[in-house]
Amino acid sequence: MAGTAGTRRTPARGPLAGVRVVELAGIGPGPFAAMCLADLGADVVRVDRPGGAGLGVDPAQDLTNRGKRSVLVDLKDPAGSAQVLDLVERADILIEGYRPGVAERLGVGPDACLTRNPKLVYGRMTGWGQEGPLARRAGHDISYLATTGTLGMIGRAGEPPAVPANLVGDYAGGSLYLVIGVLAALQHARTPAGAGQVVDAAIVDGASHLATMLHGMLAAGGWQDRRGANLLDGGCPFYGTYETSDGQYMAVGALEPRFYAEFTRLLGIAERAPDRADLARWGELREVIAARFAERTREEWTEVFAASDACVAPVLSMREAPHHPHLAARATYVEHGGVIQPAPAPRFSVTPGAIARGPALPGADTAEVAADWDVPNLLEG
Repeated sequence: MAGTAGTRRTPARGPLAGVRVVELAGIGPGPFAAMCLADLGADVVRVDRPGGAGLGVDPAQDLTNRGKRSVLVDLKDPAGSAQVLDLVERADILIEGYRPGVAERLGVGPDACLTRNPKLVYGRMTGWGQEGPLARRAGHDISYLATTGTLGMIGRAGEPPAVPANLVGDYAGGSLYLVIGVLAALQHARTPAGAGQVVDAAIVDGASHLATMLHGMLAAGGWQDRRGANLLDGGCPFYGTYETSDGQYMAVGALEPRFYAEFTRLLGIAERAPDRADLARWGELREVIAARFAERTREEWTEVFAASDACVAPVLSMREAPHHPHLAARATYVEHGGVIQPAPAPRFSVTPGAIARGPALPGADTAEVAADWDVPNLLEG
């Protein structure tokens, strides 16, 4: 392994200060899960492979690697697996996102790691899971959402399903469930009779689990199994988006009767809006709302609803969002290393998280990690 010393490490902050995490480099949900742990104070060492792994993003701009340190290890070399196992011996959590069986072939699978460190939490992040007919097949966020029925419920009636970037599958159904899993397993491992274990986090499981409430509504007859026909999927005229005169959009979520009353009053349609309880007139109600929104700009409507409980908000772009007065007041977005980015979440009153350092550059922290973790053989090779 080769590498040079990275920048001086900022002392850990956050509720996970003192927790050590080994991340075997991958793409998508694994790195984001490890970033969440780093944001909360964990010491995350990312094991990068020679030649890199990713989607072509400049490592210096890959925010999902913020707060981490990186070492380079060639896991195809037997010496590489020995180096990783030395890190594992000193770690609390390991995260990997290989297809089933790959980590085992590389000599860093659960059996090898748990033999070396019986208290280790071994987090496995995949799309299909560790078993099942598709377990060894390739896939991406959209594949997993399609199979679970989640993708099929997103979008307008009569139109193709809308693709929600990779937020619902990779990050909500994948990363966040992995984080829940490894922290729950760590709690168990740290009890007097606790032990390490394997956490099998599959995007198909998480994405399905996210829809639990909707499955209940479906069973109760309160949800139709088709797009754009329900209260929360754009089928309802007072829960959706409307274009303004300048080609921008406003989002409406006026579900409760008192919020709806304020919405129709401020929109100026209270006296002529069809009865919202009459589902047969929802199409007509949508047309009335749309025609009214089309009369003014997004900025004008934002001002109209700014001080109300009508549950109406402007649809902002990614570049606009950090400048919204509420988000700015809360410092929901912060600048670090010259890049505007989301701040760590959630927030803690006693042990606040922080961005400790910028994105890890492959191999840049080898000497520092070797010293901090007392793993001198990281400097070999």
